[in-house]
Amino acid sequence: MPDSQPQPPRNPGGDATSPGVPYGPAPGDSALVLCGALLADGRTVDVRLSDGRIEAVGTPGSVVPGPRVDLSGYLLLPAPAEPHAHSDTALTADAEGPVPYAVQDVQRRATEAALLQLGHGATALRSHVRIGGVQGLRSLEAVLQARRTLRGLTDLTPVAVPRLLTGVAGADGLAMLRDAVKMGAAVGGCPDLDPDPTGYAEATLDLAAEYGCPVDLHTDGDDPPRLARLAAMAGGLRPGVTVGPCGGLARLPRDQAARAAEQLAAAGVTVVCLPQGDCCALERRGARVSQCAPVRLLRAAGVRVTAGSGAVRDAANPVGRGDPLEAAFLLASRGELCPAEAYEAVSGRARAAMGLPRVRVEAGFPAELLAVRGERIEGVLSLAYSRLVVHQGRVVARTSAVREYCDSSAVAALDLPRQSSRGGEPS
Repeated sequence: MPDSQPQPPRNPGGDATSPGVPYGPAPGDSALVLCGALLADGRTVDVRLSDGRIEAVGTPGSVVPGPRVDLSGYLLLPAPAEPHAHSDTALTADAEGPVPYAVQDVQRRATEAALLQLGHGATALRSHVRIGGVQGLRSLEAVLQARRTLRGLTDLTPVAVPRLLTGVAGADGLAMLRDAVKMGAAVGGCPDLDPDPTGYAEATLDLAAEYGCPVDLHTDGDDPPRLARLAAMAGGLRPGVTVGPCGGLARLPRDQAARAAEQLAAAGVTVVCLPQGDCCALERRGARVSQCAPVRLLRAAGVRVTAGSGAVRDAANPVGRGDPLEAAFLLASRGELCPAEAYEAVSGRARAAMGLPRVRVEAGFPAELLAVRGERIEGVLSLAYSRLVVHQGRVVARTSAVREYCDSSAVAALDLPRQSSRGGEPS
């Protein structure tokens, strides 16, 4: 019998469609069964998906049949989410001359970057988009168009980032931020770059409170009094406040960083760290070393910490991969978190920071899943080559990797595998 019983669907997957992806039924069509998948607790199960949710989880052969995807040799996990991307600047590191910012150029980059990150497993994406200056709201319009194009494949949420919000120069930025929120963006920004960082933060928080939308601010976190004021203003705001990447906390004396962490925890502020490198929003004069926020210290103080990818091959990080599993790998390899906690930082905690419903491989939960060839989370973070991504109950992306060795006596004698784990590709 299934060990996770069907439950009535809640908030079905919606009306999204994604033509041209022959990997599973579209939302609202017949169910899909993921067969023979390994779970993190060691069980091997079949998982039936229907109407964008997990309908049943049980021992192999125990769930109601349907179209099948064989996941033998794959570890099935809640899908990651990307809480800190920069879609408008993504994939510009190789540009010759000035980066083009016409609407069609930004839309193409945003779409391509989102699909790249979807292939890695991120079925939801929060993207910070610059507004103001000569571009006005055009980059935001382009990202919103990309969101419509990607509907049914991945969920893309833009965050509007004005440069100035205070004084005479900031009046236009504040008006434009208000327009951006009306267009569907969350409130973002970078107080560190405004002549009045506290006034900037206050303006964003006031606007978010007015419209009932989330706030996601860039800050280096290297100024404890400023961070304390931000925490004091953010306390109790709903739906919540996120800050990042806070790499400056790692450069502070430990007692100062610990005190700042306690203040953030008391205010309920979430921190998004960027283990793969910084992002272009925190532009400074002169070079500086990019550091990841002190995750262990923050968690010890009770701060909710998640991890993002930041720049994807733009000027801030020309080699950025946008891979949430790499972010988790770096957190684990640096000893900030154990492997299971590191994966949770890019999956469950990332979704919570983005206001998305929790995902568990149990009946009744959203069918937002990632299958990775491997048997344990440690192996998945180490050699996460072959992946299968499920969004709204359908397979929307596949990446297959086959390892082969040349003919040699050593290979024959050791019976080395052709692939990184047992089993073939999902079928």
